[in-house]
Amino acid sequence: MARILYSLAWWLALPLVVGRLWLRGKKEPGYRHHLGERFGFYRQSKAQSFIWVHAVSVGETRAAEPLVDALLQAYPAHAILLTHMTPTGRATGQSLFGKHGGRVVQSYLPYDTGWMVGRFLRYFKPRICILMETEVWPNVMAQCTKHRVPVALVNARLSERSLKKAQRLSALMIDAAHAMTIVAAQTQADAERLSSLGAPSVQVTGSVKFDVTPPEHAVEKGRIMRSQIGSRPVMLCASTREGEEALILDAWQAAPASDALLLLVPRHPQRFNEVAQMVQERGLSLVRRSAMGDAPVSADTRVLLGDSMGEMFAYYTACDLAFIGGSLMPLGGQNLIEACAIGKPVLIGQHTFNFAEVSDDAVAAGAALRVNDAKVMVSVAQRLLSTDAERRAMGEKASAFARQHRGATARTMELLRPLIDI
Repeated sequence: MARILYSLAWWLALPLVVGRLWLRGKKEPGYRHHLGERFGFYRQSKAQSFIWVHAVSVGETRAAEPLVDALLQAYPAHAILLTHMTPTGRATGQSLFGKHGGRVVQSYLPYDTGWMVGRFLRYFKPRICILMETEVWPNVMAQCTKHRVPVALVNARLSERSLKKAQRLSALMIDAAHAMTIVAAQTQADAERLSSLGAPSVQVTGSVKFDVTPPEHAVEKGRIMRSQIGSRPVMLCASTREGEEALILDAWQAAPASDALLLLVPRHPQRFNEVAQMVQERGLSLVRRSAMGDAPVSADTRVLLGDSMGEMFAYYTACDLAFIGGSLMPLGGQNLIEACAIGKPVLIGQHTFNFAEVSDDAVAAGAALRVNDAKVMVSVAQRLLSTDAERRAMGEKASAFARQHRGATARTMELLRPLIDI
């Protein structure tokens, strides 16, 4: 009964959902493309056999890279069906996997109604559904069961906050959890929370994000960017969220004078112009990454706005120190693994509940420091930027931390093989 009511709510809400989609398309035109796919209508060519990987947006798509590469290598007769919910996730997938041509087919996952999801499954007929991280939808799970498609939740994480939300919707989420075939959890704490919802066969495999190799072309792009900036210190604020940029800019403006450059990269591209306006309203000299070209960044530039997609590894390469956004406010934080993989010292705020264990482990390993607020973050950053020995030691610990946790992709593949080989 709960799922019937849930499906009815989806159908009733569809006019509002479509309206919101169209409004979002004003800032991000990609939301107005491929609309038919969101309702279960497709034009993609159908390969003989699909392995379906669902990565909702940018972070999950980047995290899926080592797993998709491993699947392509292990199953040369299969194609990967890579689904998303956001245009930025789709663009990231094209950037990462376009080199594979027709072996990686991209699509939006339809809205979570039984009819639309069922049409999707009948069209593509995937051998397996591999969900990245947290993307569990009740009708997706029910339709996979109906169509006998095994479901694997991989790189799985579930915060204490998300567990409480799921428990409030227990009739829906417990059924969805029971429909999973296997779960590959990032940490023991994630595994215990997922098991408490009733997920079967939960095993701890670690995070596949540790297996992401920084692409050489991105690293080279970062080196070129750094040469344009020059020898001045660079403080990166990566994947910042709404409300954080104002705090960071105010703290940066109030800090003691220095020649350091603030490299500010908002998480969502539809906010690039908004953040640029914030910088200009404070009278801080600004250069946008999209307008840099080959010109050097002038010495009086206080803020470089990272208004580009797919260049996060380049930004990490170009900086001396990285703050990971989403953690100054109660937003749950973002993953610090990519910064560690480049060997950069990391600062994080107090709110990292979405990545609690990996954040705590990085702090314990000396790869990261926690800060209480934006003012303290800027103060600590200035100290580290002026203290080469301490900063380099943190960077070496960050590299060691990233190396030490690799291997999750191989462990995940061992769990997936029996399901794919059926």
